Amino acid sequence: MNNEFFIYFIALVTIGGVIIRPYKIQEAVWAVAGALLLLVFGLISLQDAWTGIGKGLDVYLFLIGMMTLAESARREGLFDWLACHAIRFSKGSSFRLFVLIYLVGLMVTTFMSNDATAVVLTPAVAVAVRRAKVKNVLPYLLICAFIANAASFILPISNPANLVIYGKEMPPLGVWFSTYLLPSMISVVLTFLMLF
Repeated sequence: MNNEFFIYFIALVTIGGVIIRPYKIQEAVWAVAGALLLLVFGLISLQDAWTGIGKGLDVYLFLIGMMTLAESARREGLFDWLACHAIRFSKGSSFRLFVLIYLVGLMVTTFMSNDATAVVLTPAVAVAVRRAKVKNVLPYLLICAFIANAASFILPISNPANLVIYGKEMPPLGVWFSTYLLPSMISVVLTFLMLF
């Protein structure tokens, strides 16, 4: 068997480990183990590994910044505050609450990232709707999951994958809007209608 087979095999096992997390082993362990196996068996050179790491540096820095911002906002109670204000402004109306949480999710996704909406806003919404004694919390939690995807192309920062896809070839904001704004708005509206 040639080297290509082993590279694909290690990559497949690594991706499987990251997604499935057998034995509750963290994703980072699987990713680093896969990279180390490629190096140890000489399937990639150290130079190629460093080149690969260097190519992703801007993405790593963005993710670190986004995670730091989201964690700071969580610690300061921003997401709890937003969710509680949505409940207060809804004044007992389930429709208003639905719309307000949807708008909060849209803003968080657009300006912080879809990960912040899915990972950090969702628990805040869960706590807030329970405090409001909402009978069925599931629709409000689904808002967080679905708007995180629907709005993830409004801005380049709305989804870290945008940086991975475009890398250093990120289009200017005007070109981005001309390409993605209309489809994003259609996605946001259709997602709202389907969830509602």
